[in-house]
Amino acid sequence: RALVGVDLNRLLCPYEWARSLWRKVTTWSAVGAAFNSNPVRRLDLLQRHGLFGVPELSSTEGFERVQRRALLEAEQLVAKACRTAPGASTVEVFDKLSDTLCRVADLADFIKVAHPDPEYREAGEKTCIKIGTAVEKLNTNVELCRSLKNLLDNQEVMDQLDPETRRVAELFMFDFEISGIHLDEEQRKEAVDLNVKLLDLNNQFLMGCHMPNRIDGRALPTHIHHHFTSEGNYLQIGGLHADSPDDVVREVAYRIFLYPNRDLMDILDQLLSCRNKLARLVGYESYAHRALRGTMAKNPDNVMNFLQLLTDKLKDRFNIEPSLYSPYFSLGSCMDGLNALFTQLYGVSLLAEQPSAGEVWSEDVRKLAVVHETEGLLGYIYCDFFIRPDKPHQDCHFTVRGGRMQDDGRYQLPVVALMLSLPRPGRDAPTLLTPAMMENLFHEMGHAMHSMLGRTRYQHVTGTRCATDFAEVPSILMEYFATDYRVISQFARDYQTGQPLPQSMVTRLCESKKVCGAADTQLQVFYAALDQAYHGKPQSRSTTDILIDLQQKYYGLPCVPNTAWHLRFSHLVGYGAKYYSYLMSRAVASMVWRQCFQKDPLNRYTGERYRREMLAHGGGREPMQMVEDMLQKKPSMEDFVDALVSEMDPDFESIIMDSEN
Repeated sequence: RALVGVDLNRLLCPYEWARSLWRKVTTWSAVGAAFNSNPVRRLDLLQRHGLFGVPELSSTEGFERVQRRALLEAEQLVAKACRTAPGASTVEVFDKLSDTLCRVADLADFIKVAHPDPEYREAGEKTCIKIGTAVEKLNTNVELCRSLKNLLDNQEVMDQLDPETRRVAELFMFDFEISGIHLDEEQRKEAVDLNVKLLDLNNQFLMGCHMPNRIDGRALPTHIHHHFTSEGNYLQIGGLHADSPDDVVREVAYRIFLYPNRDLMDILDQLLSCRNKLARLVGYESYAHRALRGTMAKNPDNVMNFLQLLTDKLKDRFNIEPSLYSPYFSLGSCMDGLNALFTQLYGVSLLAEQPSAGEVWSEDVRKLAVVHETEGLLGYIYCDFFIRPDKPHQDCHFTVRGGRMQDDGRYQLPVVALMLSLPRPGRDAPTLLTPAMMENLFHEMGHAMHSMLGRTRYQHVTGTRCATDFAEVPSILMEYFATDYRVISQFARDYQTGQPLPQSMVTRLCESKKVCGAADTQLQVFYAALDQAYHGKPQSRSTTDILIDLQQKYYGLPCVPNTAWHLRFSHLVGYGAKYYSYLMSRAVASMVWRQCFQKDPLNRYTGERYRREMLAHGGGREPMQMVEDMLQKKPSMEDFVDALVSEMDPDFESIIMDSEN
């Protein structure tokens, strides 16, 4: 009775109310409506829940309580692991130990990036460092390692373990080895100190990568001021504005945003030096050799061979106006399309849920339950899709909680968060996506479904916790679905008229991607080569000089003076020595698409087989073995290169269709 003048229908069923906004011309499902309107939160007067449903995280002080509890439980699990007889139970205790720490660290890792409140971000950062330090100490705990080694050395017991358990045991030992478990006590302490220092340097570099640069507004033409954020007499340039139609805006943004920052340059130098010192300490030629162990590529020589082969085969090879496509790609329609695609391929539905009070960090975050038609609830996806102040402009997937089999036989459901940088819906129109935004949405949802559809026994190998050059395969494969008319025609409707997107426009979109394909791929080759050079053996020249040399060699365009693009290359942190993974994963995704989905992208049998052979295992199987099982052949490095180059052929689709017919 106290809610005078409030529409109770909007409070109790906000998404149903939203569906009526544009019902005159089109109809969305509950999922589509949830993303095509500003949410109205249900009032919860009795209880305020914590972030992601964790009660303690209703305040920043709760991070301290959560990490303290996790560290205490970890201490108990370490003691249990050290007294457990060799067997599957050894791996189960190790995985429970990993889960205890990862559930706190992964959640905090997301909060330190995404939360709008700086106090929460700071609390998340402190928690990451605290838990990260504990993990590095555990990775050099000799007694803990010995309990695992006793299992691995017992061939009779190992032969009785299932393949996933054996692989997880070997992966845990791999973590010990690359952390320096074989070193003496003083050297192990040095390794821990280096890893802890790297946690701080990584965080400093990431923060610097996303910090805007300022310039006195009087230095720029007044007619472009509105493109940038004002701060008194200054303008903030926080990105490249690459999509702007104004060439002056693009040039100004490029020169100012990429202007060298001496402090950040020093941080990068320290970061690379620290990584090299750590790698040499634990017995590797370089950080790249350490990072690539366990991947499909195996070593730096194979990576550079792959990049050089690709460069040799790339040749010079239609532009579109993105705004013409946007009316057909409302966010809600795209989510409806994803829902329909997942239902057809896997029997999975996305259901919009109302978060509890305090469960999400911003009112525009949507919560999706992922439900299988026979298996039931698979997990949850939190969708943080809209731009807001202090939110990084990056598209990424975060594992908040990994899936695993629990002691009571129930499955711990995975929880992930997706972060995009989309415009908010307006009063008169929903959020409208460009083709690139739509493709990015499909890409990130590919990561999410990798996490949801995996059913590994151990969280250590859940979902995207696999070799980096395999982790991008499911997400890149989704990009092929995003440009196939048979998929797009299911959801692309003009939000005002309800008219479908003409097939001719999809054809032009695909043609434009091919025209620029060689240049885009060569740019990725340059990025990957630069990453390898930075993480190879140290060179007696600056990171800028290395960039200038490799840009000319692998991209052919000179570096713009007084710019430092590499200081905005945030992937150096998360993908150190592994940036080539995007190209190798794209090659695998291309082969999977052509061989398995090209004929019928909505085939349920193929979708189930793809889940069974690739998605279900996370990192629980060797990545190349999963590729071989799906393709029914072992691809060579030349096959990877040919898969990428063939996509740039103007007759790519017809060639594929002819070969299959």
